[in-house]
Amino acid sequence: MTNINRREFVKLAGGFFAAGMMWFPYIAKGAGGKIVIVGGGTGGATAAKYLRLTDPNLEITLIEPSKEYHTCYLSNEVIIGERTLESLTFVYDGLRKRGVNIVHDSVVGIDPVAKKVTTASGAIFNYDRAVISPGIGFNWDAIEGYNEQVAAQIAPHAWKAGPQTLLLQKQLQAMPDGGKVIIVAPPNPFRCPPGPYERASLIAHYLQQHKPKSKVIVLDSKDNFSKKPLFIQAWTKLYGYGTDNALIDLIDGPKGGKVESFDSETMTLQTEIEEFKGDVVCIIPAQKAAKIAVESGLVAGAWCPVNKRTFESTKHAGVYVIGDASDAAKMPKSAYSANCQAKIAAMAIVDSLSGREPGIAAYTNTCYSIAGKDYGFSVAGVYQLSADGKTIDDVKIGKDSEGKDLLAGGSTPIDASPEMLKREVAYAHSWFKNLTQDVFA
Repeated sequence: MTNINRREFVKLAGGFFAAGMMWFPYIAKGAGGKIVIVGGGTGGATAAKYLRLTDPNLEITLIEPSKEYHTCYLSNEVIIGERTLESLTFVYDGLRKRGVNIVHDSVVGIDPVAKKVTTASGAIFNYDRAVISPGIGFNWDAIEGYNEQVAAQIAPHAWKAGPQTLLLQKQLQAMPDGGKVIIVAPPNPFRCPPGPYERASLIAHYLQQHKPKSKVIVLDSKDNFSKKPLFIQAWTKLYGYGTDNALIDLIDGPKGGKVESFDSETMTLQTEIEEFKGDVVCIIPAQKAAKIAVESGLVAGAWCPVNKRTFESTKHAGVYVIGDASDAAKMPKSAYSANCQAKIAAMAIVDSLSGREPGIAAYTNTCYSIAGKDYGFSVAGVYQLSADGKTIDDVKIGKDSEGKDLLAGGSTPIDASPEMLKREVAYAHSWFKNLTQDVFA
């Protein structure tokens, strides 16, 4: 890693995690109560498991419409045919075995005053505390001509793994050699900040093998993005970025990369400056908290404001919002962040039910990106609550020779060896196995 090496990061992150877990044995003496969890993704499933682990007396109900959950993380490998969707598919049997009541239904209402959750079938679930982990919604008004129907049938965003992931895969396979794949990256903040650029990398990898006359064009309204120097270096080394024969072109904000409209009949995108016509178009829309969070009055702006120490909503007491829907910057909207936030909220809930002050939270995030064969890199962060309790800030561990802050964690060094880059791919796959085991087992 750039700022400290991986071993030092693990030791530091482990130390912070241990600090946050010091009060865990006391939580196990919880007072019980009814907990309703809305959303069975990484955040919601983790919360259910760790609530059960912290207090066996709790009555826990998790409400999730889908019987299977597909992880978005590693779904870019599905798009290029190097992984099956089934390998990203998880069910809720592990939570059932732990005594969690799993209800497959859609939540249509959350009443924070009456403390009840209502589902589409008419069922009502009372709660003492609620955990809301609904994920993201999309701003369909951001690009003229792009809507849910167009996304489902013509220009998939594939930002929720499932049918659109497979549609994008089929479109890529059917595209003739010499075709253009256009990816439209969303404005900040959004789920999985490096994701669009990993997708561009892996599609370029696929084209290099199967359709070498083709090209990926990334249209982006921003002038910077997560891990940009590492991605640009990978594109240069692997795909001829910056040359006449490049497999990837980037049209960013300064170059007029903001997309204003999409014509689905001609597959044409209009930016601020010029038109782009694609054979395969992947538009990732601007994002916000999911619809149920908005309708339940949990949102301010686009996201759900929370107490950064506990993730309890600042709009409604007794409701905890975790994962992508929460406003938890500087933590990115990632699976690892959701997993971490779920554990913090679980402990805070049991503390609250038992009349105790919440413990000191520990915040960490790790994110891997795969740019090509045997070529990966990562970023990791350790965070802490600010002195005033209003923000989550990077942990600083000193100053460099120029007097700039050194942060805990960091990223894969820009001069990483081929062996290190290859190991990062193995680490990414191991990270996936460990995370999903932690969430669903």
